[in-house]
Amino acid sequence: MIRAEGIPRTMKALRIYGPGDLRYEEVPVPEIDEDEILVKVIGTGICAGDIKIVDGAQMFWGGGVLPKWVREPVTLGHEFTGRVVAIGDRAKTKYGLNLGDMAVAEQVIACGECPFCQNGEHWMCVKTDIYGSKRDVAEGSMAGYMKYYKGSRVYKVPETIPERDTAMIEPLSCAVHTIERADIKFRDVVVVAGLGPIGLCDLQLAMKKNPRLVIGIDVRENRLQIAKEYGADYVFNPTECDVVEEVKKLTGGLGCDVYIHCSGHSEGVLQGLKMVRSHGRYVEFSVFMNDTAVDWSIIGDRKELDVIGAHISGIEGYQVAIDMLAKKAVDVNRIITHDFSLDDYEKAFAMAKDGTQSIKVVVHAEG
Repeated sequence: MIRAEGIPRTMKALRIYGPGDLRYEEVPVPEIDEDEILVKVIGTGICAGDIKIVDGAQMFWGGGVLPKWVREPVTLGHEFTGRVVAIGDRAKTKYGLNLGDMAVAEQVIACGECPFCQNGEHWMCVKTDIYGSKRDVAEGSMAGYMKYYKGSRVYKVPETIPERDTAMIEPLSCAVHTIERADIKFRDVVVVAGLGPIGLCDLQLAMKKNPRLVIGIDVRENRLQIAKEYGADYVFNPTECDVVEEVKKLTGGLGCDVYIHCSGHSEGVLQGLKMVRSHGRYVEFSVFMNDTAVDWSIIGDRKELDVIGAHISGIEGYQVAIDMLAKKAVDVNRIITHDFSLDDYEKAFAMAKDGTQSIKVVVHAEG
C-alpha cells in the first residue's frame, strides 16, 4: 500500500448508516495501491440520489423494486473532483496524471467483464458499483480525501476550469449523453421539462444544436428565470398555464418534436406524451420513485413515437463536459447556488431536498 508523506492518517467523512442515519465522523484516510489514486476532495454536489439514499427510498426498475443498491456504512458522494496527492505508478502511467493535478473519476466503477462492458458500453454494466454506494468497495467523496479505485475511468481536469465549477462535471456529463440521445435536428422544437441542474445543462446543450425553438418547463420561477438568461425562447410554469396548449400554439397545433424529461415526476411523463407531436421523440432521463401509468396507445397506435432512455454519462459525457467547461461553452456558475462546509451537512441536505431556494448545493470538507 502507498501512503504519501504529509497526508494525515484520519479525516472527517459524512457516512450513511441507514435511513436518516447520517454521521459526520473520523475515519482513516484511504490507502492506495499501484493502480489507484488518492485525491484531496475539492467539492461534492448533493445529488437527488444522495437525498433518496438518506431517505431510505428504493428505486423502481422494470415494474419492480430494485435490490437495495447501498451497502452501509458508506461515505456518500458521486459528483466530485479532487487534487492528486498520491498515485500508484501503474495509475500514473495509465492516466497521465501527476501530483497536484485536478482529476475526476466517472461515478461508475464498471466490472469490465459483462457483455455491456465487453461491447464498450461500461455505463450499462450489470455489475457496476457507484461511488458513494458500497462500504470498502465504492466509498464516496463527502470527505477530506477519497480513493479513485482500480477500474475507474479517470480524466485530468484543466486548471482553466474554476475549482467551484468542477462539481458540475458529473451532472453536465449526464446532460451531454441525454442530448446526444435526443438527436436534435435544426428545425426541431425542443422542450426540456424539469430545470434542475441536469435540466438546465440540457437546455444549454440543446441550444448548441441550433434547433428552431428551445422551451423550458418548471414549477419554480427561479429556475425559469435562469433558463431565460441562458437563452430559452420560451419558458412555462405548468401551475400557471396549460403548457401542452402553449406548446401546441407555437407549433401550429402539432406539438414539439423533442420532449426531454428530467423532473422525475409522473405528471411530466403524461405531459410529455400529450405535448410531443406524432413521429416525435420522447427522451427520458429521470429516476422515478414510483410507477407511472400511461395510455400506451399514445406511443403506438396514435402517435408512433420514438421513446428513448438516457442513463448517466454514456461513453462521451465526461470528456465532452470537461472540454465545454474549459472552453466556457456552458455556464454552471448560476446552477451552483449554495456552498456549505461538510460539517454543516444537515443544513446542506435540508436545502437541497427542499429545492425552493437552491438548484445545486455543493459541500466542501475543511482543511
